[in-house]
Amino acid sequence: MGPRFLVYASCALSIWGDRMWHFAMSVFLIELYGHNLLLTAGFGLVVAGSVLVFGALIGDWIDRKPRNKVAHASLFIQNSSVTACCVVLMLVFSYKSEIEQMWHGWFTVSVFCYAMVIILADLANLASTALTITVQKDWIVVITGDNRGQLAGMNAAIRRMDQVINIFAPLSVGQVMTWASNVIGCGFILGWNLISLLVEFIFLSRVYQLVPSLAVKSQQNLKNNLKELKLLNIFQNMHKAPTEQKSSPEMQRKSVTKLPLCFRKMHRMLCTCRDGWKAYYRQSVFLAGLGLAFLYTTVLGFDCITTGYAYTQGISGSLLSILMALSAFSGLMGTILFTKLRKHYGLAVTGVVSSLLHVSCLMLCVFSVFAPGSPFDLGIFSLLTSKNSSLNQETLQKNHMHGSDHPESYISIILLFSGVILARIGLWSFDLTVTQLLQENIPESERGIVNGVQSSMNYLMDLVHFIMVILAPQPQQFGLLVIISLLFVITGHVMYFIYAKKYKIKETVIQTTGRKPQNPCV
Repeated sequence: MGPRFLVYASCALSIWGDRMWHFAMSVFLIELYGHNLLLTAGFGLVVAGSVLVFGALIGDWIDRKPRNKVAHASLFIQNSSVTACCVVLMLVFSYKSEIEQMWHGWFTVSVFCYAMVIILADLANLASTALTITVQKDWIVVITGDNRGQLAGMNAAIRRMDQVINIFAPLSVGQVMTWASNVIGCGFILGWNLISLLVEFIFLSRVYQLVPSLAVKSQQNLKNNLKELKLLNIFQNMHKAPTEQKSSPEMQRKSVTKLPLCFRKMHRMLCTCRDGWKAYYRQSVFLAGLGLAFLYTTVLGFDCITTGYAYTQGISGSLLSILMALSAFSGLMGTILFTKLRKHYGLAVTGVVSSLLHVSCLMLCVFSVFAPGSPFDLGIFSLLTSKNSSLNQETLQKNHMHGSDHPESYISIILLFSGVILARIGLWSFDLTVTQLLQENIPESERGIVNGVQSSMNYLMDLVHFIMVILAPQPQQFGLLVIISLLFVITGHVMYFIYAKKYKIKETVIQTTGRKPQNPCV
């Protein structure tokens, strides 16, 4: 029952609950809105937008507050929000027929229920983001100390648990919902969250007691930043008139204090977001983090987009579940590759090898676009912009019916999923590389806010990926999305290559001179 085991157990419970909830939530939203994807798309937009807006604020809160209070508050908000959302869903599913009979009040009640479900689920996602940053990006760094090998081992172990749980957690709640009902499924998730809340609270409290260094937060970098700001203000005041030097600070303080309390809080939040993005930009690992974010703009993964395309190409649900299991196994191989490469060649080389492996495997997906059986047809764009609307609609219906049948050849779909599955090895190895680079190089006083901005960047690029799909939703256009996705992935890896080159120069300078270079980006 050492600290590492307790962290593993706590992360496993948290990941299991998150995976069950994300799977069930997509099903619940479809059931609520009459088997339509509109509410699900709206929920995804709200979740991505909220993390994009509040990511820096969450990180700043993590940096300012004690570690145990942040972990406990995030844990309580996450589980209580999921519990409240489950209660609302159980009431809606149980009394749906009675509500539908209220014709005059149905619209108001339904909109209120949809809003409550989305708000509570979004709040749970924000709290989950805070808990992930706290435990997986900060606590394990403190627990392992200066031992980079142990840090890499803990990162890989948590990622392996994530891959395995991603198979069995949705399966467990899916079976309950299939053989019982949606109400029983909500109750199952509700009970899991209540039990998980108690166990995780005890485990994290025990870890905090066993590792005294968690109670200490370094403020040295924060003090240095304050000194730099004071020097900057002094330098600016030297170029002002004497009257301006005396009146300017007093006038600024008066102008701020005269504002209402809500505007003062809004001003502070905006300044925090601005400072967070500035802190993210000035990090030495900025290019590596930005490169990782670019990998989120892709349709080459096992999300709802790729799943929907697979169904249009005649892939059954059972076969798709097998492919998802193979994808998880490939991800496990990526974690093993990461630990081996990092041990023998270091982080920088591990990232380069992982990048090359990732891109080379995704080339199979590009080949699938032009292989036999591919529905790729750029002529669909001219049909969408055609002035003859009746011919346009008739042709699209024919293409849709053709896409729903079995393709003439399965070579294209085989190449596509072969590339997606094999690419997971390089993808997860690269993800672990950048994750550890962020852990090792971000100052402790800025660890929360920088990782919060990194989460915002990830969700921003994920939004771009959904916009791409909205602009090209037809199966005949999916090949173009594959090519664009590969371009984004290559761009992200090129950014990492630039960082790796500077990283190697930095190591060379340290080895030859025995001191770090003054430029943090070198």
